[in-house]
Amino acid sequence: MFGLPDNDRAIANFTMLGHSLVHWFETSIPIFLVVWLTEFPDAGVAVFGLIVALGYAPFGLGALPAGVLTDRYGPKRLILVCLGGMAFAFVVLAFADSIATIALALVLWGVAASVYHPAGLALISTGVEERPTVFAYHGIAGNVGIALGPFVTATLLMVGLEWQLVAAVLAVPGFVGLAYGLSASFDPAGAVDADDVSDASEPLSLSEFVSGSRALFASAFAVVFAIVTFEGLFYRGILTYLPEILHDAPAMAVLDLPTGFEGIEPADYIYVGLLVVGIAGQYAGGKLTDRIRVERGLAGIFAVLAVLAVAFVPVREMGLGPIIVLCAILGFFLFAIQPFYQEAVAVHTPEDARGLSYGYTYLGEFGLGATSIALGGFALGVGLEAFFGLLIGFALVGMALSWGLLIAISRFDAWQGPRARAQSED
Repeated sequence: MFGLPDNDRAIANFTMLGHSLVHWFETSIPIFLVVWLTEFPDAGVAVFGLIVALGYAPFGLGALPAGVLTDRYGPKRLILVCLGGMAFAFVVLAFADSIATIALALVLWGVAASVYHPAGLALISTGVEERPTVFAYHGIAGNVGIALGPFVTATLLMVGLEWQLVAAVLAVPGFVGLAYGLSASFDPAGAVDADDVSDASEPLSLSEFVSGSRALFASAFAVVFAIVTFEGLFYRGILTYLPEILHDAPAMAVLDLPTGFEGIEPADYIYVGLLVVGIAGQYAGGKLTDRIRVERGLAGIFAVLAVLAVAFVPVREMGLGPIIVLCAILGFFLFAIQPFYQEAVAVHTPEDARGLSYGYTYLGEFGLGATSIALGGFALGVGLEAFFGLLIGFALVGMALSWGLLIAISRFDAWQGPRARAQSED
């Protein structure tokens, strides 16, 4: 953060806080899921899978309307609404005494959280001069929130706090972030010309939205969108149910320590460790996007994820050490793939459609990807083999799409080369 201009630093602080808090709340939910399955045993994993999916789905489905609202009302105002809305949703969760109230709280959280990514990225893109540096800090802050959310949740539950009280405690940083944001001062358009701001402030009309969407999906972006969706299906499915899967592993018996709440175990810290390793994975993925063609990188990482899913069931029976190693590798590649698909969106979309394309990207990643929570709940009810078979399918389809895109683009480039030379000779 040292060396950044004052306006860049102020926006970086605000967006880093917002990004970390979005994922702070997001990744605490799978830990609560373990508790809810214990608290409401008659409901079953399939029912709670549907309920959690109802919460996560708006997180992505709201990305497109959130982008339109950001253009109309400004990114800072939208981020403040996001922070206050997420904190309020967890207050509702703190008073929940039924499955219906839990579902309501999760839906409220999903709607509020959906605002952040379009608004936060828009703020950085228009207000920051040192964009690459601030985007890097922004990503790191998100990963810190991803790791801290389940860590703090599991720790508070293990020391004996009721899950409703834990939800209330988790809401506090959201209100602190809201208070900080209200006092923060910066120029949200400090890195663009006044004319550009005027043009950007005009929200898309319906006809422009439809024509822009049609143009995007008539290009290679249609394949990129499908790739992102299958990555989201794998990502959301594994992260939602991994705590429950680790709890039931035979090797976890050696970590059978006294806990304050039935259902929360030291195995949850293996899950947290996976998320921490993800920070290194995302950093490495970002560096590799400059050295490896994004389509090839996507295909390769999807292949690794498929192999890891194949290995998970037998490795789960081998003992504590192999489980930890497998989870660490999974965490690394699960997050290493994200810079590749983000770069793929930039490579395969025109600059004037970049905002709309990233709106669709988060729709696929977080919105359509959330369907794997419901599908995974039913599959897990059948058995672990069915669940990981589902994940293997997601990874293999993502790999096939990535490889197909690589072949198509390579052939197009090969065809364009002689054609361009012929035109230059004419």
